[in-house]
Amino acid sequence: MRFQGTDSYVATEDLNVAVNAAIVLERPLLVKGEPGTGKTVLAEEIARSLGAPLLTWHVKSTTKAQQGLYEYDAVSRLRDSQLGDPRVSDIRNYIRRGKMWEAFESDLRPVLLIDEIDKADIEFPNDLLLELDRMEFHVYETAETVRASRRPIVVITSNNEKELPDAFLRRCFFHYIRFPDADTMGRIVAVHYPGIKKRLVEEALRLFFEIREVPGLKKKPSTSELLDWLKLLMSEDIGPDQLRERDPRKLIPPLHGALLKNEQDVSLFEKLAFMTRRAAR
Repeated sequence: MRFQGTDSYVATEDLNVAVNAAIVLERPLLVKGEPGTGKTVLAEEIARSLGAPLLTWHVKSTTKAQQGLYEYDAVSRLRDSQLGDPRVSDIRNYIRRGKMWEAFESDLRPVLLIDEIDKADIEFPNDLLLELDRMEFHVYETAETVRASRRPIVVITSNNEKELPDAFLRRCFFHYIRFPDADTMGRIVAVHYPGIKKRLVEEALRLFFEIREVPGLKKKPSTSELLDWLKLLMSEDIGPDQLRERDPRKLIPPLHGALLKNEQDVSLFEKLAFMTRRAAR
């Protein structure tokens, strides 16, 4: 089982090495990187490449580690007991399996994605240490132990919103997805839009990377935002000549709402346009 990227996902050599190393070591792969660099999609493509089922656990600020294992619905059991429902005699009817339980009992070795782990409470990663390390957990209500028949391929993503505990990091294989350079970005664009005009891509990439380098930008546009922008450019039939314009009044790129996602960055470009007009007088 080796990952080499897919026809719809451009993976750099160092990313391929990281994925395959995590599979060999049977360690969770912790992936960090800017939002929009394909961390979540990576798990989907690993599953597709290896022909493995994908189980996704989207972590929120309110998510608890226990929810990934199982939840006991005591409220439903109490209500059913009041209604005389015969199911109350078996507590298993009120045990809801979490994504890790599903992964542990999967017939095929699955890919388990724990998405955006840094959104949860700081104790969340520590609460999963034992289960990720031993690949088993105990169900106290039924007095049974759930063990993984085959260790799932675990991919954990983080946007660096919080520092993760050292004890958790020690159990992972780590990889940081660097932002693609122009050549890699061109390959990514070609995968998504195989018929796109070469000159349009060249001008769009030039402008895109210029925007990312503007000092003081609060949120740099990401790969996914570039792809959205290109789709709009093609839809509106905006050509490379329009992107190459140096008119100071049009310093903000066309359809900039796909690239600039907050008022501070739009305001920054408006100020730059004003300063450029002033200097040209």
